[in-house]
Amino acid sequence: MVWSQAALAQDSDLDKKLDTIWVIFAACLVFFMNAGFGMLEAGFCRRKNAANILTKNLVVFSIATLAFWSFGFAFMMGDSTIESIIGLKGFFFNEGGFSEYEEMLVNGGKSIPLKAAFLFQLVFAGTAATIVSGAVAERIKLKAFCWFSFFFVAISYPITGHWVWANHGWLKELGFHDFAGSTVVHAVGGMAALVGSWLLGPRQYQRKDDKKIVSRYKDDGTRVSIYPHNLSIAALGCFILWLGWFGFNGGSTLSADPEKITHIILTTNIAATTGVLAVFLITSSLEEPFQKKPELSRIINGTLGGLVSITASSAYVELWVAAFIGIVAGMLVVSSVEVFNKLRIDDPVGAISVHLICGTWGTLAFALSNPQNLPCEKDLLPLCNGVGFAVVKRLQQLGIQLVGVLIVLVFTFIFSFITWSILRKYVGIRVLPTHEIRGLDLKLHGLDAYYGFIKKECIKKECIKKECLTKEEEEVDADTLESE
Repeated sequence: MVWSQAALAQDSDLDKKLDTIWVIFAACLVFFMNAGFGMLEAGFCRRKNAANILTKNLVVFSIATLAFWSFGFAFMMGDSTIESIIGLKGFFFNEGGFSEYEEMLVNGGKSIPLKAAFLFQLVFAGTAATIVSGAVAERIKLKAFCWFSFFFVAISYPITGHWVWANHGWLKELGFHDFAGSTVVHAVGGMAALVGSWLLGPRQYQRKDDKKIVSRYKDDGTRVSIYPHNLSIAALGCFILWLGWFGFNGGSTLSADPEKITHIILTTNIAATTGVLAVFLITSSLEEPFQKKPELSRIINGTLGGLVSITASSAYVELWVAAFIGIVAGMLVVSSVEVFNKLRIDDPVGAISVHLICGTWGTLAFALSNPQNLPCEKDLLPLCNGVGFAVVKRLQQLGIQLVGVLIVLVFTFIFSFITWSILRKYVGIRVLPTHEIRGLDLKLHGLDAYYGFIKKECIKKECIKKECLTKEEEEVDADTLESE
């Protein structure tokens, strides 16, 4: 008996070590996604703003870390007398304020220490903030973006996260499911990005004829094309994100369960690949607006759309369902980008389409999970266990998912609108038009991201201060063409 108890204790200790190692490794993969976001955003935008974008990506994770450590994690997972709405203990990571969360981990068979769970949630919070960066790129004031990121990660993101993931969160009690954050991370980040892009307005360019600075969306309904400056690093960023997503979804088990992790990574990969192929086939087949040419930037977003959409249900759906989810995500990415352009919502990287639209779709698609994984109301049990139980359970879950995602998005919209509006009034959220035209790297940072590709006389710091530009850049934004 003593030997048996000792063996069990050793097994339990080994399980805890393996669980902790896996969660920390997964958190590192998710952290590395920041490099992917940075490469993707910089590549999708223009050369003259590359350093500004990478600066934002470095700064935003640092701000998110402090915001989540000081307030966010307490609001998200802290103990509270109104625990279904918000946590109110554990500020500045006071470990005594998370007894309910620790109890939830133990009851769920998770043996990781609280600090490991905090680290994993922290990198998720950083991801949500980074999503906003791409949609407001090339014209956002760095100070305003920093302030918004702090309030978003400290207040908005953790409150909605509490509703869905905390021990007694009211949406969780309702039956709402979001395994790894299609809504909590991606749709929420996408909604904040949508509001920010809308209030900022579209990017501007300088006309060739009269040198006037005007919006890229013209009064006649056409728009000026603004092209990515480096699709090579954008594609690299896509692959980094794809890799990181295996930790994003796989690590959400919070335990080193080999069978479950393998299934999650398989469904994640299948959804990504079908998202790629869906966009590849669409752009290769349609004459308008793609000229029957596969467009790399859209294929990249098809990849990300598939990854975002499978995040809510990667642990529960069959492989063929994951393939279907990715296909629909690819179709949504292509179509929604065109819709947002018609609405004059300027999103340089397609973040709103990828994260808001595909995140919402992925949340609803949880209803396609294996019926055995779906809850059923007591008064519907006779139907749930009968011939049509799969249909009944899925329809019931679809209704819950729809209510949940709408409530979360409405809250995020209101919070984001108020926060962006206050910042616009008291701080200002948009850079000067002349700064936008000349490029934020030179005007705001006093440097160029590509010293090796500019004139030798421009490399000197004093010459950069004089805005030493190529002839083409002096005449008009070199990456902007009056077409389309």
